[in-house]
Amino acid sequence: MSILYHSTRDNNKKLTASQAVLQGLAEDGGLFVPDSLPVLDKSLDELKEMDYKGVAYEVMKLFLTDYTEEELKGCIERAYDDKFDTAQIAPIKEAGGAYYLELFHGATIAFKDMALSILPHLMTTAAKKNNLKEEIVILTATSGDTGKAALAGFADVPGTRIAVFYPKNGVSKVQERQMVTQKGNNVRVIGIEGNFDDAQTGVKKMFNDEALKAELKKEGFVFSSANSINIGRLVPQVVYYVYAYTRLLKAGTIKSGEKINVCVPTGNFGNILAAYYAKCAGLPVNKLICASNSNRVLYDFFKSGSYDKLHEMDDKGAFSKDRSFILTGSPSMDILISSNLERLIYHIAGDDDKKDKALMDQLNTKGAYAISEDMKARLDDFFGGFASEEDTASKIAGLYKDCGYVIDPHTAVAGFVYDAYKKETGDETKTVIASTASPYKFAKTVMCAIDKKYSDTDDMVLIDELNSLSGVKIPQAIEDIRSAPVLHDIVCATDDMPEEVRRFLR
Repeated sequence: MSILYHSTRDNNKKLTASQAVLQGLAEDGGLFVPDSLPVLDKSLDELKEMDYKGVAYEVMKLFLTDYTEEELKGCIERAYDDKFDTAQIAPIKEAGGAYYLELFHGATIAFKDMALSILPHLMTTAAKKNNLKEEIVILTATSGDTGKAALAGFADVPGTRIAVFYPKNGVSKVQERQMVTQKGNNVRVIGIEGNFDDAQTGVKKMFNDEALKAELKKEGFVFSSANSINIGRLVPQVVYYVYAYTRLLKAGTIKSGEKINVCVPTGNFGNILAAYYAKCAGLPVNKLICASNSNRVLYDFFKSGSYDKLHEMDDKGAFSKDRSFILTGSPSMDILISSNLERLIYHIAGDDDKKDKALMDQLNTKGAYAISEDMKARLDDFFGGFASEEDTASKIAGLYKDCGYVIDPHTAVAGFVYDAYKKETGDETKTVIASTASPYKFAKTVMCAIDKKYSDTDDMVLIDELNSLSGVKIPQAIEDIRSAPVLHDIVCATDDMPEEVRRFLR
């Protein structure tokens, strides 16, 4: 079955999958969604006998229907190669009564590698399929991990350039160093004076700036995105939830058809939306547990049915307190504008583009919107929870003390929220927790959670301490940045982002 894509804000203009991958963001500011959500056409028992590449093909072929079998398998083969440090690609570790799906075994030791290893191949294949003559310019905002994974994926890929914007004081030392040491003749890294939401808003403005796009098109450039707003980022993320289920099935941990829960630490909502798409595709999922850090805008949404980026919900369910942007030890989740939530809003509105557009217009003009009771009823699949900084630290320390297993702060947010969910509901359903980054990316936060004596120790020294403590080999990605020179040192105001792009392309 051929699947076409359209904007969440306009059902009428249809694109093929490859065209949607190339464009990234719809012209009206909406996000591309499939005209129907596909269902797995292989049984879970068949899929459990396949390796990661095999499962990836069977899932992705359902969404990317205008890619030929040869094209898609070629993209998969080039993406999931020896840049991953395990043949399993995404192994599962049992610890503390949950199953941690380790999504950080790629080149940049974060879950973004799972999709950004293949996106450049999907995009360059799409360019050939659609006879694109212009050079593709990837514009990306990052809260820490997307930036490095996108840079590594697109570095020196012919026919592309990539500019990454990140909050100068809003990422970890390791995350920043990974980005600013990135090699490649077609890459540019730019810090901004602001937070991630400022960076993301700035990038979206450039996508919607018709004058800027026309100016650059004359010079032979077209914009696209490597953020999870790009359907080419989202579809590969569906794969690892299906893969995780089939690994548990193959190991005899679950029986075929047995439901699991999935718990995901999320800020921009892309990673958990991929789990929702996996459930829609027929994966036996019970609850989708959405874990937020102290920037708890998604928690408030699932509790109330209101999305308010300006005000925080109090204990009585009223949005009475001004919401502040909080810098936490899990910076990739420091987000108040969760872009991918729009796709879920569209679906629970009954795929109604007019309803979705009206709500997004309210968000832009008033900073908030409230969904209808009918839409709230369609959120039964989800449970929202959040973890404070103290909660996150206690989960890191407790899991290490009890099991000797070390997790990063984002994963710890999910671990704490899962424990709270289990306590609140009594639900004993086996649960997969998306472990989104290596603890080595956040050595300072992790080591201080385990023992406060490390609070004054240099981040790079703590990497060796973490190695001694965990017994886990220091990833090559960390070794590479120890002595790498800084190649990118630009910092700009958000209003100057378009000019920095012009300067880069000149």
